[in-house]
Amino acid sequence: MTRHRIAIALTSVVTCGAVAAGLPAVAAPADQAAMTHAPTTGPVRGSASTVVDTLDRASHPLRTVEPGGVTRDLRPLDRMIGDARVVGLGEATHSSHEFFTLKHRVFRHLVEEKGFRTFALEAPWSTGLRLNAYVLRGEGDPRRIMREEFQRDYLWWNNAEYLALVEWMRAYNRRHPDDPVRFMGDDFAWAGPELYDEVTDYVAGAHPGLLARFTSLYRGLRPTMSAGAYIEQYLNMPYAERKERADRTGRALRLLKRQAPGADRAAYDWAVRHATAVDQTARGYAFDFGDPEQLRAAMRFRDSVMADNVAWWAEHTGEKVLLSAHNAHVAYVPDDPAHYPKMQGAFLRDRLADAYVSIGFTFARGSFNATAPEDEVRRFSLGPAGPGSNERTLDRVRHRDYFVDLRTAPRPARNWLRDARPTRSIGTGYPEPERDIALAHSHDVLIHLNRVEAAHLRDRPPASGSVAQQDPLPSDGPG
Repeated sequence: MTRHRIAIALTSVVTCGAVAAGLPAVAAPADQAAMTHAPTTGPVRGSASTVVDTLDRASHPLRTVEPGGVTRDLRPLDRMIGDARVVGLGEATHSSHEFFTLKHRVFRHLVEEKGFRTFALEAPWSTGLRLNAYVLRGEGDPRRIMREEFQRDYLWWNNAEYLALVEWMRAYNRRHPDDPVRFMGDDFAWAGPELYDEVTDYVAGAHPGLLARFTSLYRGLRPTMSAGAYIEQYLNMPYAERKERADRTGRALRLLKRQAPGADRAAYDWAVRHATAVDQTARGYAFDFGDPEQLRAAMRFRDSVMADNVAWWAEHTGEKVLLSAHNAHVAYVPDDPAHYPKMQGAFLRDRLADAYVSIGFTFARGSFNATAPEDEVRRFSLGPAGPGSNERTLDRVRHRDYFVDLRTAPRPARNWLRDARPTRSIGTGYPEPERDIALAHSHDVLIHLNRVEAAHLRDRPPASGSVAQQDPLPSDGPG
């Protein structure tokens, strides 16, 4: 497998994008038909107008997608979430303003009304530590932290919308020092130097006789470069070397786990978790990305790691968590099962049962940032969703923006929601084909937005524009 193809494959491992083993993750379509395929199910059960009428009665309008102001319109969402300890809140693109701002708004509401205290992001564990130090104690400059941490595959999170969320979290903690909110990252592609320091500092204090052993096992692994360069270095590393690194981090983790916790059990637990995160990074790269089955296993490994990190955090801190990730990652079933065998949402449901709730997003039209086939970050615009899609019918509901409980929607909407049909699921790259998704099997709750606009990326020149799809306006025909 060439270095270029390894890079493509691993980008798919650490982001949510289309992937085919040994082939480019994103391919430009020959024509519009390549972008939107026909439903794989039979005809819609019940007329579209009856489905829409039922959704009209079951849905709850959103007052706004922007944070701030009263949140009475979100109270029905409280009932849908119930006693969940972890709520996965997705996004139908990785870079649209409204998905990010509504997450901010929902998190504020859940903090104030439901006792949630952690915002978890599809970002590395060590990145979460740095941002958490800022929101808790004001350590560092969030703009610099985001610039340094959100590079390469995570560049989408270096945006003005998330900066506003982080700054609100810091302001909240100034007002509530005894009951703070926290920030965590649940992903693995980058293990910052502070992660190694946390482990070796603990070993030096609690088990000084083991320090030389840990220093030897971690030799050459502690990053001395930026996050983007670190990921790039791993992409260009021979498979045997990647496996050898994972062997060393695994031995270090097992050695630490064999030690007695001592008087400070919390310090021990956190040190083991940091060593686990170091090992997750090394093991995440220790797959043979030239082997289709190994690549598929790498996809499964990533989602299992993210779920394990979130569940561990919820269990050990006792805090309720709002988890931000792509729709596909918070879902119960994969939208591309040939390449993504099991998703984070399914792992969390296995671990937490009904204490996990999944909320997905759809949108009817608008824009987003993504990487074009020529590797340039561009702003793409989509017209109204095409006939036969989930979004075409969802956008006929009388509310512009709304949410609906997919578990309790009355028939015939419930039957309609259980059928798979083309749905936009856009990761880091575009063009990307629509996926046949049965919304009620993927999520518990759905938020539908009429229009979205591209997020405001920081530290980058304005993305060039591109009209990715321009369908005619929706008709009154079947959805």
